[in-house]
Parts: sequence; structure tokens; C-alpha cells
Amino acid sequence: MAKKIQTPLTEEVARSLKMGEEVYITGVILTGRDAAHKRLVEALDKDGKTPIDLEGQIIYYVGPSPAKPGKAVGSAGPTTSYRMDAYAPQLIRKSGLKGMIGKGPRNQGVKDAMKEKGCVYFAATGGAAALIARAIKKSTPALYEELGPEAVNKYEVVDFPVVVATDCAGNDLYEEGPKKYRKV
Repeated sequence: MAKKIQTPLTEEVARSLKMGEEVYITGVILTGRDAAHKRLVEALDKDGKTPIDLEGQIIYYVGPSPAKPGKAVGSAGPTTSYRMDAYAPQLIRKSGLKGMIGKGPRNQGVKDAMKEKGCVYFAATGGAAALIARAIKKSTPALYEELGPEAVNKYEVVDFPVVVATDCAGNDLYEEGPKKYRKV
């Protein structure tokens, strides 16, 4: 049975989610890819905080295509997450980030920070970008607009579909899933 959650996430909600669960997110999620992550970490290093509050937030690793008239965004499929792995542990540990959405496995450093701080990693389905975009009701520029599709935007979402890829205990669907089908 799918779970429905609201943003911002509390640590309690994040820790209640289990690997493999289908989840629908409603509320505000932020977007950002590697260029934005680099700047956020640089701000943390310089000022001890990020220029946008990440407490309880979820960041979606996406580079959307331009919106058609009457739509919030164009296609909005997930970006490969390992590109953010150099930055994610610091953001998780120092900013209060509670969730990330992308595709593909994460490195051990990211998973260690997630376990420590109660952060969850969701997978969005690659190749379903047009369908995912239907859940995005509004997009508002938030930070680093000069980065174009790599800027940080606020998405207002209703029933944004994801699966828990790595839970706060470190259980990883990218590791456990294939084990079911491996021949002994």
C-alpha cells in the first residue's frame, strides 16, 4: 500500500519510510543538480548556512525542459544521483535536508550521512518524465537562476510518485532488489 506524505519532512516521517515503499509526496520540493549543489556547499563552508533553508526539505535532482503554455514545467525526469554524491553528505549533515529524489545508487558516504541524520533517498522513474511532470502544479525560481535548468526551483507538487530507494537505516533497493533474481 502506498504512503502519502507532506513536506516539509520531519525526521520521524523520514525514518518511518522503508526501502521499496511506494510514496506520494504533496507540498513543496526543491530542485537542484551538481552546479547548484556545489554553490550550496560553498555557502555552507563560507557562512555556515545555505542561502535557502533546507531544513526538512527534499531536493529533486532534475533538469526540466521548458514548460508548454498552461503547464508548470515540461518533462521533468530524474537526473543520475551519483553526480551529487560529493556534496550530499555535507548538505545532509549541516543543513537539515531530509530527502533527495533521483535515479541510481548512492555511495557509502551519502548512505552514512543519511543514517546519521534521518534522511531518505527516493527514486523517481527514469523515462517517465512527462508523467512525473503532471504532479508538478507550480514552479517558482528560488536560487541561482543564472544556472538555467540547474537552478534551484520550488515545485508545488501533489501526489508526486516515488519509491524509497534507500531508507534511513541504510537499506538500499539498488543492492537488495537484484539479490532476489540472482542465481545462487
